[in-house]
Amino acid sequence: MHPCLEALPIVALVALILFASLFFAFFGGFFAGIPCTFHLPGFFEQFPCRRSLVSPGCGSGNDDFCPGGSIYSNPKESGLFLSLGNHVDVYFPSRKRSRVSAPFVFAEERFQKKKKASIDVLPDECLFEIFRRLPGEERSASACVSKRWLMLLSNIRKGELCSEKTSTSLKSEDEIVEEKGEDQEVETDGYLSRSLEGKKATDVRLAAVAVGTASRGGLGKLSIRGSNSGSGVTNLGLKAVGHGCPSLRVLSLWNMTSVGDEGLCEIAEGCRLLKKLDLCQCPAISDKALFAIAKNCPNLTELTIESCSNIGNAGLQAVGRSCPNLKSVSIKNCPLVGDQGIASLVSSTSFVLSKVKLQALNISDVTLAVIGHYGKAITDLALTSLPAVSERGFWVMGNGQGLQKLKSLTITSCQGVTDVGLEAVGKGSPNLRQFCLRKCSFVSDKGLVSFARAAGSLESLQLEECHRITQFGFFGALANCGTKLKAISLLCCLGIKDLNVGVPQLSPCESLRSLCIRNCPGFGNASLNVLGKLCPQLQHVDLSGLEGITDSGLLSLLESCQAGLAKVNLSGCVNLTDKVVSAMAESHGWTLEMLNLEGCVKISDASLVAIAVNCPLLNDLDISRSAITDFGLAALARANHLNLQILSLSGCSLISDKSLPALGKMGQTLVGLNLQHCKAINNSTVDHLLGKLWRCDILA
Repeated sequence: MHPCLEALPIVALVALILFASLFFAFFGGFFAGIPCTFHLPGFFEQFPCRRSLVSPGCGSGNDDFCPGGSIYSNPKESGLFLSLGNHVDVYFPSRKRSRVSAPFVFAEERFQKKKKASIDVLPDECLFEIFRRLPGEERSASACVSKRWLMLLSNIRKGELCSEKTSTSLKSEDEIVEEKGEDQEVETDGYLSRSLEGKKATDVRLAAVAVGTASRGGLGKLSIRGSNSGSGVTNLGLKAVGHGCPSLRVLSLWNMTSVGDEGLCEIAEGCRLLKKLDLCQCPAISDKALFAIAKNCPNLTELTIESCSNIGNAGLQAVGRSCPNLKSVSIKNCPLVGDQGIASLVSSTSFVLSKVKLQALNISDVTLAVIGHYGKAITDLALTSLPAVSERGFWVMGNGQGLQKLKSLTITSCQGVTDVGLEAVGKGSPNLRQFCLRKCSFVSDKGLVSFARAAGSLESLQLEECHRITQFGFFGALANCGTKLKAISLLCCLGIKDLNVGVPQLSPCESLRSLCIRNCPGFGNASLNVLGKLCPQLQHVDLSGLEGITDSGLLSLLESCQAGLAKVNLSGCVNLTDKVVSAMAESHGWTLEMLNLEGCVKISDASLVAIAVNCPLLNDLDISRSAITDFGLAALARANHLNLQILSLSGCSLISDKSLPALGKMGQTLVGLNLQHCKAINNSTVDHLLGKLWRCDILA
């Protein structure tokens, strides 16, 4: 007999016992009226089941039941168990028999569901490979998913991106034809500009800018102004720009304490088209970064370095050697920069460097000598706060014969400037057109006249806080500047004294068109009388802050002006009256375009009546803090030919709500109206004007 047939009685016995137990478990407690439970583990303890019990001779191995172990090898099939009560679970297997090694019945247990599959489980390497195969717009959209994706996308260099053919392989031919060419043409143009300031300047925003602009024409100009807070842009942010913005041409970094050489080296490596670099208050950037810029950015044309304490001579030397197109250099307050760095930079770019600005540096006469000899292409030169430069340095610079193309020269707070050095500079700069001298206390009248005589091409002369200059030097410069001088300014020069002494007969300066004398308390009527004779063709006059002049002095100047005044600024001239304004309106009203009478407390309605009648071209009028009233404004409004665009009435305490109709009528042409500190005008009047004059910018 077959072994399986011999085991049939045993199987039948087990099945009978199991069926009886289940029947008792279901109905025994019901008939007895008491709850009844059945403990299956106890049953298997009494009947230790083995595989041989079920099918002796079938299979092999030791597959004993494990009462305390796992119930089933596949936790997902927990749904195949049917709960029969609080303590009973019965297993109903599927029709397809599977091999099991666990009890068929078990106590209640809960299984944790497996988490759904997500792309986030992929490592960065896999995501990187996916992202670099996406088209530009889809990369930008993917950057919005999470910070992780954004940073991954920002680390993809342009050379690591798949070709356009690979990116569009899944698109139809029509779509490829429509999109082909346009993106490729603008991708490297770099016409986009972005600016991040304060709290907005972070690595995340910078990464978003780098990724977002890549598919929209490319980033061409980037300006970052950091804050004093702990968080801000670091090397990581600049790394993203270096990877994603190969078209960057202009970079400005201000107050970036967390950015060092590593970040700027990434910019140099990835942005090889860089032309303009501005570094301000970046203490962690050193010569190493400038080495990288010099090596990788040969197209650099402008370099500005300010308050970078770790940049020295070596970096400037590297830039001079490797950047043949450098045209503009500005270096300020860098303690490690000296003669060696500046001299090497200027001499290496002798034929292209056109603009040089040096401020608060530890340089000596050697640097000025090199500039005077090698600055053959320099057209603009500014020297500020150079305490180690002496008279010898300026003298050598002027006699170096290298500044033949110099057109603009500004010297500020350089105590080494004297009469001898200034005369040498004038002789060595035959094409000099604009000269500004500020806070140089050792220049006297002699040096100024000698310079004016030597600089025959001078068109603009500005003197500020040069206290050894007197009215004799000023008038002498006017008379000796040649026939090209068009503008002269005298600001805060305390050496000017209004002395009634005879002035030698001087030839008039027929070319002068603009005269500006501000805040020179010694300048009075006698000086104005001389100016009237020396400058008959004036068109712009600025005498603001001259409290010493009166009607008689200004009337003599007005009578001498033959060309017709267009712009006149008399603010702060407290001693002028309506007589001067009326005379000006009658003699120059046909050319007058701008008139400033702010703070002229003696100016009243009579001046406005004269202006309304005689000044048809006037478009800018400032009568703040004067004595005008509502009557004067009404007269001004009645002038139909008047075309005022800007009117300032600030601080006019006599202007009240009665001027509302006049202001409303003039508002038809006004674009700017200042009513600040007009205490007699109510808020309701201002609100009415705001609603009626919607095109006018009203300050109240």
